Amino acid sequence: MLPWFVRRTRLPLLSLRCVDCRSASATTGEGRFRVNANGKLLDVWLLVRCVSCDRTSKLTVHERAPVRSFDPAALDGYHANDPASVATTLLDPLLARRNRFTLDWRGAWRLDAPPARLDELWPVQVDVVFEDPVPVRPDRLIAQGLGLSRNEVLRRIKCDISLRRPTVAGFTFVVTDS
Repeated sequence: MLPWFVRRTRLPLLSLRCVDCRSASATTGEGRFRVNANGKLLDVWLLVRCVSCDRTSKLTVHERAPVRSFDPAALDGYHANDPASVATTLLDPLLARRNRFTLDWRGAWRLDAPPARLDELWPVQVDVVFEDPVPVRPDRLIAQGLGLSRNEVLRRIKCDISLRRPTVAGFTFVVTDS
């Protein structure tokens, strides 16, 4: 069995309309949080920047939450602008739904796979592991990894998931000889 890994190379861009220039892309930049205390309640925002006009906007992470409800490690991550906390927060689907944005993964991931040797004994089984929830179509991923056309992938690959629907979960497939 051959192991393949899908790894994030950078944080994805956000598909989010800028209020100033109407551009549709924003970035977290270095990743910064803003924490504001109001008595015993905290507001936490993730700061994002428009890639066109450089305007800073805030994405609501927590709103009027009691200080005691925070995990101390998470609160320390917010105060220290911890890159792991930024990534975890940004990849949270609830944050995306609440703040009405989607993630643009183009150019933000790579496939780490051993060189494809299709002259080996058949069939060849490959196990794909996602280290981050990168939505990618399996047929495109397999075509890239094996150097085949997508039509040939559809003909030669046996898989228990749909090859044409994006997935963020690991899967296993078998390459047949023809």
